[in-house]
Amino acid sequence: MTIKTRFAPSPTGHLHVGNIRTALHNWMFAKKEGGTFLLRLDDTDAERSREEYVEAIRTDLAWLGLTPDEEQRQSARFDRYEEHLAKLKADGRVYPAYETAQELDLKRKIQLGRGKPPIYDRAALDLTPEQISAFEAEGRKPHWRFKLDHGTPITWSDRIRGDQHFDPALLSDPVILREDGSWLYMLPSAIDDIDMGITHVVRGEDHVANTAVQIQMFIALGAVPPEFAHEALLVGTEGKLSKRLGSLGVNSFRERNIEPQAIVALLARIGTSDPVEPIVDAEPLIASFDFARFGRAPARFDDEELAQLNQKIVHLLDYEDVQNRLPEAMDAAAWEVIRPNLHDMADVDQWWQVVTGPISAPEIPTEDRDFLSIAHDKLGELEASDDLWKELTGALKEATGRKGKPLFMPLRQALTGLDHGPDMNALLPLIGREVALARLAKASV
Repeated sequence: MTIKTRFAPSPTGHLHVGNIRTALHNWMFAKKEGGTFLLRLDDTDAERSREEYVEAIRTDLAWLGLTPDEEQRQSARFDRYEEHLAKLKADGRVYPAYETAQELDLKRKIQLGRGKPPIYDRAALDLTPEQISAFEAEGRKPHWRFKLDHGTPITWSDRIRGDQHFDPALLSDPVILREDGSWLYMLPSAIDDIDMGITHVVRGEDHVANTAVQIQMFIALGAVPPEFAHEALLVGTEGKLSKRLGSLGVNSFRERNIEPQAIVALLARIGTSDPVEPIVDAEPLIASFDFARFGRAPARFDDEELAQLNQKIVHLLDYEDVQNRLPEAMDAAAWEVIRPNLHDMADVDQWWQVVTGPISAPEIPTEDRDFLSIAHDKLGELEASDDLWKELTGALKEATGRKGKPLFMPLRQALTGLDHGPDMNALLPLIGREVALARLAKASV
């Protein structure tokens, strides 16, 4: 079997961390199995779908490195849906219903008030021709429901949740087509999965009941259902579903200077038995991907864990990975020096200014000014070299008797304006002998 997965967002808004995770796992599974990853834009909702969101979805997936092998749009397939609907009508598997939204809501409230599940009562199946004519005379248009087969239990072996069993009599016949002729998710999705050769559907556990319904749709359409894997939903650090997770998207990650590799590394592993690790290349993550390692407990998304992972990822990035994001004069050697001190890539400019200036040195005590004056003179006697720091501190130690912090700290403050930062042995050659002389002269006054 050639594996084919799909990510099927509705372009009615931006991607958030939950559906980014779904896209990632579909992409990883397809890549591991040498299969195909399809981006299917479920844009049947003409009123809410926007082309700007289509472009945003493509851009976000590209930024994350999740490049689809194929793209399809549901809005180009309405004729196909109508064709299948006609067959299901002929087979008696769909039926018209005339209740208004208010009437259905009242039915649900009555059922709940009686302690019963709010399942559609199939009243539409008992309508007489006279009642239907009366509704149509009122101007009512029907919505269409898929008729579940109550005589056949719904079962499947889920890649994550194990064996699943549903009694179809405990499920509502789903609405598949609204009164205005617009399609709901369920039937078009099943038709697309059949036509597009989807072999595996990976999605959140909130779709488990939908899967039970769609399995009967696949069978009614004469197709073998794909395999399913329903993963635990993301929760926030407070331990429950967080509305905030619905607003965390690529834009918010970019604003916080989070690297795409950090997002991929975190979302690939949280909710599994594998440790979250700072992995820059996706290949090891793909190689270790296994549905058997996914747990049933909610997957906890922690902002602080992401920030810490991001810092570790930044410390692993090669110059080639970031070259186009660095100051123009910053070369590979400079990147190697500055990289270990970065919290995220937003810090690069700050540290590069330490090299290129101007800097603001802290207030220097009088006794240290005399010491820095000596340092200026000693540096003037030395030639520029990669060992300039070592030679300078050696000469100062011999001339002043200072060592340890009293030796190193005034020099660091005068040369960088800070009391922490990159290894001065590596940083001083970047600053350069002439600039260092000027900084020492200024600080010793």
